[in-house]
Amino acid sequence: MDLLRACRGAWDTPDRSGDPVDLHDHGLQTAALLRRSHPADKELQVAGLVHDLGHLLFPGDDAGHADHAAEALRPLLGDRVARLVRLHVPAKRYLAAVEPARALSPQSALTLRAQGGVMGPDEVRAFAADPEAEAAVTLRQADDAGKVVGLDAGVMEDWRPVLELVAAGAYARTR
Repeated sequence: MDLLRACRGAWDTPDRSGDPVDLHDHGLQTAALLRRSHPADKELQVAGLVHDLGHLLFPGDDAGHADHAAEALRPLLGDRVARLVRLHVPAKRYLAAVEPARALSPQSALTLRAQGGVMGPDEVRAFAADPEAEAAVTLRQADDAGKVVGLDAGVMEDWRPVLELVAAGAYARTR
């Protein structure tokens, strides 16, 4: 919770030239969208809440932020949340390939190049075959939509019970 609260006033780019909301509001908005569209999938919702923590942990590393976040979160929130967090960048590359007319925020379009660019046909097939591909695309779509200045998506403390539930499940699976 402390790390999530630290996202207040932290941005995806050190100079604030990126997306129009801070990481705190972006995480809340993304998680709220996922809660609405997939109310039973708590791990997906939590992945939405925490997917960009890598920007806080390693500022300026657009290409590696998903991997950094996934590694940091795996011990606490489990393999599936970490996998979804890791896949939100490949999901952007995938969507850029299969929906080329789909609009990205200016910052997402800029970082797409640093993250490997649009997937080629072999990468598209491999990504689509991943058992978590559909959930990762859903996360990515919420990620892209969760950048609205001034939108009230609740407060971070409201997510504590969901985080505790997911963390308890991850802990139980490792025992």
